[in-house]
Amino acid sequence: KSALLLLQERIPRISTFYSPSVHAGDTSIVSGNDQSIRIINTPNTVIPEIQLLSNGRYHVMITNAGGGYSKWKNIAVTRWREDITCDNWGSFCYIRDLESNLFWSSAYQPTMQQGENYEAVFSEGRAEFRRRDFSLETHTEIVVSPEDDIELRRIHITNRSRKKRILEITGYAEVVLATPAADEAHPAFSNLFVQTEIVDQRNAILCTRRPRSLDEKTPWMFHLMKVNGAEILNVSYETDRDKFIGRGNTLAKPRVMQQQEILSNTDGSVLDPIVSIQYRIILEGNEAVTVDIISGMAETKEICNHLVDKYQEQHLSNRVLELAWTHSQVILRQINAIESDAHLYSLLAGSMIYSNQLLRADPSIILKNKKGQPELWRYAISGDLPIILVQIEDAENIGLVKQMIQAHLYWRLKGLMVDLVIWNDDHGVYRQELHQQIQSLVAPEMGLELKEKLGGIFIRSADQISNEDRILFEAVAHIVIADKYGTLEEQINRRAKSKTTIPYFSPTKFYPSVYTEVERRNDLQFFNGLGGFTADGKEYVITTTPQNLTPVPWINVLANPNFGSIISESGQSYTWVDNAHEIRLTPWNNDPISDLKGEAFYLKDEESGKFWSPAPLPCRGTSPYITRHGFGYSVFEHSEDGIYSEMMVFTDIEAPVKFVVIKIVNQSGRPRKLTATGYVEWVLGDLRAKYLKHTVTEVDDATGAIFASNAYSAEFTNRIAFFDADGTNKSITTDRTEFLGRNGAMNNPDGLNRSRLSGKTGAGLDPCGVIQTAFELAEGEEREVIFRLGAGKNMQHAIDTIHASVGAAAAHDALNKVHKYWQNALGVIQLKTPDAALNMLANGWLNYQTLAARIWARSGFYQSGGAFGFRDQLQDTLSLMHSQPSLVKSQILLCASRQFKEGDVQHWWHPPSGRGVRTTCSDDYLWLPFVTAAYVKATADKEILNEQVYFLEGRLLNAGEDSYYDLPLKSNTFADLYHHCVKAIEYALKFGTHGLPFIGSGDWNDGMDKVGNEGKGESVWLAFFLYDVLIRFAEIALLNDDATFAEKCINEAEKLRINVRENAWDGEWYRRAYFDDGTPLGSHKNEECKIDSIAQSWSVLSKAGDVERTLPAMESADKYLVRKEAGLIQLFDPPFDKSELNPGYIKGYVPGVRENGGQYTHAAIWLVMAFAAMGNRKKTWELLQMINPLNRGNSVEKIAMYKSEPYVIAADVYAEKKHIGRGGWTWYTGSAGWMYQLITDYFLGMKKEGDSLRFEPCIPEEWDSFEIKYLFGKTIY
Repeated sequence: KSALLLLQERIPRISTFYSPSVHAGDTSIVSGNDQSIRIINTPNTVIPEIQLLSNGRYHVMITNAGGGYSKWKNIAVTRWREDITCDNWGSFCYIRDLESNLFWSSAYQPTMQQGENYEAVFSEGRAEFRRRDFSLETHTEIVVSPEDDIELRRIHITNRSRKKRILEITGYAEVVLATPAADEAHPAFSNLFVQTEIVDQRNAILCTRRPRSLDEKTPWMFHLMKVNGAEILNVSYETDRDKFIGRGNTLAKPRVMQQQEILSNTDGSVLDPIVSIQYRIILEGNEAVTVDIISGMAETKEICNHLVDKYQEQHLSNRVLELAWTHSQVILRQINAIESDAHLYSLLAGSMIYSNQLLRADPSIILKNKKGQPELWRYAISGDLPIILVQIEDAENIGLVKQMIQAHLYWRLKGLMVDLVIWNDDHGVYRQELHQQIQSLVAPEMGLELKEKLGGIFIRSADQISNEDRILFEAVAHIVIADKYGTLEEQINRRAKSKTTIPYFSPTKFYPSVYTEVERRNDLQFFNGLGGFTADGKEYVITTTPQNLTPVPWINVLANPNFGSIISESGQSYTWVDNAHEIRLTPWNNDPISDLKGEAFYLKDEESGKFWSPAPLPCRGTSPYITRHGFGYSVFEHSEDGIYSEMMVFTDIEAPVKFVVIKIVNQSGRPRKLTATGYVEWVLGDLRAKYLKHTVTEVDDATGAIFASNAYSAEFTNRIAFFDADGTNKSITTDRTEFLGRNGAMNNPDGLNRSRLSGKTGAGLDPCGVIQTAFELAEGEEREVIFRLGAGKNMQHAIDTIHASVGAAAAHDALNKVHKYWQNALGVIQLKTPDAALNMLANGWLNYQTLAARIWARSGFYQSGGAFGFRDQLQDTLSLMHSQPSLVKSQILLCASRQFKEGDVQHWWHPPSGRGVRTTCSDDYLWLPFVTAAYVKATADKEILNEQVYFLEGRLLNAGEDSYYDLPLKSNTFADLYHHCVKAIEYALKFGTHGLPFIGSGDWNDGMDKVGNEGKGESVWLAFFLYDVLIRFAEIALLNDDATFAEKCINEAEKLRINVRENAWDGEWYRRAYFDDGTPLGSHKNEECKIDSIAQSWSVLSKAGDVERTLPAMESADKYLVRKEAGLIQLFDPPFDKSELNPGYIKGYVPGVRENGGQYTHAAIWLVMAFAAMGNRKKTWELLQMINPLNRGNSVEKIAMYKSEPYVIAADVYAEKKHIGRGGWTWYTGSAGWMYQLITDYFLGMKKEGDSLRFEPCIPEEWDSFEIKYLFGKTIY
């Protein structure tokens, strides 16, 4: 039979790297019998044990708990993250008994139910799981087909009872279809491009990623489930993750396991895609059923459909199981290995996928390392892949090197890419001879492909490596193997396998639990069933219960110029210093459904053992929570079993420290013994998985705080993160695995079920910081427990920051300064109009959003940018002209310093390094003279024009190159700000065949990056904007005694006006642009994007449009773009989808989502501004009310549609039919600043010019009056 299977098998799609002649006659290095099977009878091994399955293109990794990944080539098929502690990412199958409603998994994850028995069985080419639950035996087999790019998960369920069972089988996997790096960097963005299609006739789901350009080829995925051997009651499908898990839930207990309804059969543009197929079946007593779950990838939809058809037949699935073993044997023979070798290599592979200390260098070596990733580059090693370091001293042990080279090839064939670094550590006379022996082990035909290449083999003489670099290599290697420690098998078996020995907590007293809750507010304004404003509008108050949660996280941004944190209504938050993307202290988890991050706080009754969180997550108590978001702070109130808590969270207004002040009041009527526990997961860079193995923790003797450092991260070098708490009766740990427990979770951490924390610190841990402080409360007694999270530029700065913030007095003083700062910053202008919603928004929240989120944090829940955008923050400061002109000035000068000597600028850059992107984007640099002119006119500060600012130097963009990312140098050339602006304008005076400015790689709409990527495309909008800049700056030139340049500006503006009149009109509206080939965009001739909003609005705002044309243009915009029934204003219509037009990556968005024909609020506000500029009072007020978020979220019905925070502006509102009216990404949007300008400068018509105010309001005719309180200097007008 085996011979027959070999004859049937296709040729494996892999390359042969080793010469058969070199290895002829080799035998396994491992002595003893062939160890072909690994049986693991617990999911809770010290580290995840893994099995690798692959056909050379499709790769699966499975852990003994059932977690793991699926990859195709370099693409992640499903979502996975390295998490050695929780291991809860992967493809899963739920089994539910519909009579008892009990459910479990086919393996252990994600439900974490182990059953009556449990075992994982790993053999070459296969992974299996066996378990028994309530007389049901489950046997799962997982293989990858050697013929097709598919994985088969076959589940056998046997009913060992005589009773008929009604069962529900539900699969689940999160769809990615992008590189793992792209997905991990920004999941919410990546998700937007995925579309799903249910094929119910064939029990399948198809998925693909919308291409971001016409020439991009996007693969297809299919997911299929077939049941054989049971009566099928129903089959249903789900591709919307929100509907599957449900807000506030996790995969351990998703919504679909708590409901009686079948899945919703939702597909299409779901925003957060999954694949889930559910069968409801009847399984008779002593009968068995087979469930085949098949997932696969293909280049085209046609091939995917063929595979779906093929695997409708069970005998073809049977064939996959048969061929998988045969194929694995062929691979082993091809590399001259046997199954015992593969067994060892799989054990090693686990330590490369899940970094751990078992086979790493001694922690003392890791502690010594002070070098970062760039120091590896001189050795031609990137550091982007896991490194395995082999040290060989004695030529007699060359067999160990042979084995590791063989292992390296085995992993490569299984889809695991690692850098194998071999050190010749022979310091004697035979060093060169040993070096030649090592070289000879690498066959000539593989040498060209793998030697000295990424994922290859690197041979180095140790005597040529400095001691500091030796420490670096040993510290960064996932695995260190040395011949002096014995054979490979001996070194693997010597792995430390110590487990936590701290005893479990034993309750000492039992009291009946008493239900208590905090008093709910009944005086809130604009209440929508979840939340509303306090009467003064300074707090937004939210009440949540498990049955009544916000539709998505409703957050607050707590920040100062160099430090900040984002916190949701659930209390989940992440924190950073200096840069919200590059220098995160704790993780940014971009998940609006479960909303679990890396910071948590707990209260525990030390007599009963009961514990809960003072905020709703991660460990929700039984009664409601009240969350209050204010300016610079958030408060969480709760009462549990007679213990009232109020947790106040805020950042210092200057120092890099966040305070978490928990006030606890004993209202239970008896004395209580309690602990408060704070928990943070360290990142110390951008992504946790990149840096966790390099993070070192310690307890500082001077302060008692937990310190964390990471020399390997270029951005974190020398910095010290700290976590601290007041009190003397404290215990700590920095081992995340200890606190959460293997396969643990934040809602039930193992550390809180034990008697104490271990005090463990050091290197090689899954790093975190946990502080637990114990205290007693008499009846009616109150106590404050204060935690602090922050970072110092170095050790001394960290110590000084802690000393300055220790104690209740310091915390209260810091909070008072926060209150005072925001009162002053937001109190310059206070409105009192007949519209309360307008007043609420304008009297604080808009400018708070602009300053806290856009300028300081540069981050939100949905986007963690960290970078300065040249145009972005310049525009943002315009709204702060009245309240903080000094900030506007500093931003202008900062942006001028990011201008190249040629006149163009960095599109965006990361502080503090300055690394950023140079592009051919055509509008960035023009915002410098635009905002400078606005600043000078508003403040009369002419002196800013004389400020001297250096230019940047960097290589020019190559022909056909749209952008590059680099760290430019500071030029020796400088000029005053005035000449920086002149240079920007002169750089823009380049025009195409229609006399309009070139669009480059995009103008204001970055997504239109293909309109002019050949250098010939032109922008109508940019023509209007450039005209406005020229007219405005002509005044500045005259003010600066430069009549020549003023005249040039006027002349160029007039040319532009004429060219727009002759070449930009489409008949009823203005066109948007011209492609390189002259094809118009934003024309009635187009199938898609017939009319674009910003060309119409800026024809008015710039005054470049002819009056007889601007009126019909605006009427057309109102007719075609204003969706009254949905309450939104589209950016353009129709959205890009299937036409031949190739405008750029904007077409990759789902039609009606974000820039692709949704409401992009930035542009919607410009349209309302234009109506105000025309004096159209009725239309201005109608549309201003429409886009006010308070009006979108002032009732239960409206908030169910809008979902987003009603107290801040959203960057976008979806026009796609399944999500119409839904708010998109909130907080981190320039719309907040423009909305404020719309209200103050255009609607109320208040313009500041030096020391005077000018009014030209465009208010509704029915308004009798409005009031403005204006603080100028120390006087209120």
